[in-house]
Amino acid sequence: MQRVLDPRLFRWAMMLSFSVACAGGGGGGGGGEPFGKTDRGEAVSVYTLKNAHGVAVRVMDYGGIILSLLVPDRSGRLDDVVLGYDSLAGYLRSSPYFGALIGRYGNRIAHGRFALDGKTYTLAKNNGPNHLHGGLRGFDKVVWAVTPFEHSDSVGLVLRYTSPDGEEGYPGTLRTTVTYTLTSANELIFDYSATTDRATPVNLTQHSYFNLAGDGKGDILGHVVTLNADRFTPVDSTLIPTGELKSVAGTPFDFRSPTPIGARIDQDDVQLRYGPGYDHNFALNNGADARDPTFAARVYEPASGRVMEIYTTEPGLQFYSGNFLDGTLHGKKGVVYRRRYGFAMETQHYPDSPNKPTFPSTILHPGESYHSRTTYRFGVQP
Repeated sequence: MQRVLDPRLFRWAMMLSFSVACAGGGGGGGGGEPFGKTDRGEAVSVYTLKNAHGVAVRVMDYGGIILSLLVPDRSGRLDDVVLGYDSLAGYLRSSPYFGALIGRYGNRIAHGRFALDGKTYTLAKNNGPNHLHGGLRGFDKVVWAVTPFEHSDSVGLVLRYTSPDGEEGYPGTLRTTVTYTLTSANELIFDYSATTDRATPVNLTQHSYFNLAGDGKGDILGHVVTLNADRFTPVDSTLIPTGELKSVAGTPFDFRSPTPIGARIDQDDVQLRYGPGYDHNFALNNGADARDPTFAARVYEPASGRVMEIYTTEPGLQFYSGNFLDGTLHGKKGVVYRRRYGFAMETQHYPDSPNKPTFPSTILHPGESYHSRTTYRFGVQP
């Protein structure tokens, strides 16, 4: 059973903790700490959010990137559970989307093109023959306007970015707001919203890589995963969905019961060969029109006792087992990130939906509002 401390016992301490975070230059009404400049000369800042239990999140306005996330284990020890770099230079030089806010379109679009309202739009092919995560300069590579806030039981950041018509090949001016909220119940909540003046695909997500044992503490194959998904979307050799929704029953993709990531990851299965490993979208059982977040996933790390539960309004979740980490990236404190040293769980609409009319639509029209919420809930298991 997950154990979460009663937030009512810590309300006064939470308010004090927020004040300390603000005084230190972090979140909750203060400005951010300077963190360098982009190649374009844009100033970058870091904001710190902290609650009374010691949970602390550091976020850059560059890419909305989560730099670190301190979470207690079953004995109360705090460890950073996300992968990344110590400085801005690492993110500017080479990053597989560590901690990033992804847009306009999370995941892949086949052949870098889609048709909408009788016109074909061409996008960058930045992942083999396909378009990935918004292109060459997606939302992960822009500086967001940030407004910190604090309430009696939470603290957070409102991030805003206006993507101009034609940016990265997408139609329409997209006005995007993303809110990061840290609560007294050890929840990290992401609220996404957007409007447009022309029809355009929108699929926003968060791309943190997790290791609940602690950043750099080895591979994640012993993490025990539960996914609330009876089906997944098989892919071709370039990781584009075939359009099929396939039952997970009898396959290595059946995580309906708690299963270690490494239990079946090396089985002789064509989908795992394409991965290589898990890099697939799971069709969540909440359906395509969930108005309130429902249970999507649970991850348990036995040595630390840490638990992460995910709730979302999204119809899909991309489970990625860090297959392309190859030991060439040196992260925080010089740690070498080897294969499967981190996992990602990106709540989303399905990949290549603009080219798959049977998938839940990702097209946002003028006069409509895009809304999505995902919650990461952290706790421990005795």
